Amino acid sequence: MRYFVEHMVVWFTGLSSAGKTTIAEGVEKELSRRGVRVQVLDGDQMRRNLCRDLGFSDEDRMENVRRLGVVASLLERNGITVLVAAISPFRQAREQVRKLCDAFSEVYVNAPLSVCEQRDPKGLYAKARRGELRSVTGIDSPYETPLEPEVECHTDHEDVAQSVNKVLLAIENARSAR
Repeated sequence: MRYFVEHMVVWFTGLSSAGKTTIAEGVEKELSRRGVRVQVLDGDQMRRNLCRDLGFSDEDRMENVRRLGVVASLLERNGITVLVAAISPFRQAREQVRKLCDAFSEVYVNAPLSVCEQRDPKGLYAKARRGELRSVTGIDSPYETPLEPEVECHTDHEDVAQSVNKVLLAIENARSAR
């Protein structure tokens, strides 16, 4: 049986500290091991480089996701499986990206806000709670959960390997359905 012979965009969405990048990197490692051309686009890195002119208004967040989507679709059309790990708080923006891509799979990395606040490696939630930072998704800026994601990972009670395997299985199933 042949796995991952085609390319696609896998979009990891969820709150900050939910585990999006960790899972995406685990999927990347396994796909690379299988000989798949794969690229992770991390939302934080993309914001520092491609989107540094944007703030955190709703409009800027929509534009950030649009730009990530354009880059992901270009890579996909050139035979690369793209794993995008970005908060992407608005359903409308994620649906617009879906339309840009030939093959798209949404992964909802679901962790309760309380768990994300406990993890909080960047200190964003703590700063928001102290009033030092505004427009933090989940605190004073909305996050719209996906209505029908292809995959849902519950990182509050799944380990990384379980979540990675869920995503890999969904990719395999998407490929066999094409």
